[in-house]
Amino acid sequence: MKTVILDGYTIVLEDLQWKGFHEIGQAEYHDRCEYSQVAERIKGADCILTSKVEIDGDIMDSCPELRYIGVLATGYNNVDVAAAAERGIAVTNIPAYSTNAVSEFVFAAILDNYRRVRETGAIVREGGWVASRDFCFSPFAQNELFGKTIGVVGFGNIGRKVAAIANAFGMKVLINSRTKKETDLGEFTDLKDLLKRSDIVTLHCPLTDESRGLINSDALALMKNDALLINCARGPIVNEEDLAEGLKKGIIGAAVLDVLEKEPMKEGHPLLECPNCLMTPHCSWMSREAREKIVTVSFENLKAFLDGKKLNRIV
Repeated sequence: MKTVILDGYTIVLEDLQWKGFHEIGQAEYHDRCEYSQVAERIKGADCILTSKVEIDGDIMDSCPELRYIGVLATGYNNVDVAAAAERGIAVTNIPAYSTNAVSEFVFAAILDNYRRVRETGAIVREGGWVASRDFCFSPFAQNELFGKTIGVVGFGNIGRKVAAIANAFGMKVLINSRTKKETDLGEFTDLKDLLKRSDIVTLHCPLTDESRGLINSDALALMKNDALLINCARGPIVNEEDLAEGLKKGIIGAAVLDVLEKEPMKEGHPLLECPNCLMTPHCSWMSREAREKIVTVSFENLKAFLDGKKLNRIV
């Protein structure tokens, strides 16, 4: 049996290894892989693992031996699951591996915006406190989270964990999702009401035809002019041109984006001109613990498939 890992670098980096795969057959590993390289690299493979590389029907047809596609993430929009089902190819994913990592990142972003700890510390190192006539000073306006309203768009594992943390901070939680669920973590409401009432809006919904461009000029116009927008979901949920315009005009206060429509970011991106927009390189999920879980569960998924069992199966 041959397994090909197409693009594993962002998962293992320099500190982890793909444990176990060599024990169940030939395993071939690649740090990165372009779409144009896939057909050649998976020749003769029974199983392939992909993080972000697109796997469509043409790729599947290029490898008649292919029986299994393991997605090294929760989202599997890079795999044509309908084409896989038609060809009898199993597809699995890694559910809930990043729940803690992403929800913690959201609050790191919120606290960075509300309390400005590192920026204040930098001013101290530059001599700001030495030059002060007072025993304390604050170069930035600081705000508390207690009593603020956070709007959580999407109420899967991450959205639920964000709501739970918000409750611990004493925040009011508004929730919007495709399906209303019983919960004591917050109040379900429609998107327009959520946008109008929230001090912070954080996106945790999947990318679908309905959510693409969900946050556009119309949505931004509903938000408070000092509101903070956070996107750790998928880049295309936010219309980036509209957001850049909204930030420049003061329609909302600030944004933190860990994802963009095109990744990696392209030179001359309009949001680079917005000082009130903090962008990070799709790293909110990348705790060591989350990456270890991907490696472990991807092996468990494949082992279950080979044993004739279904674990985390999409098709």
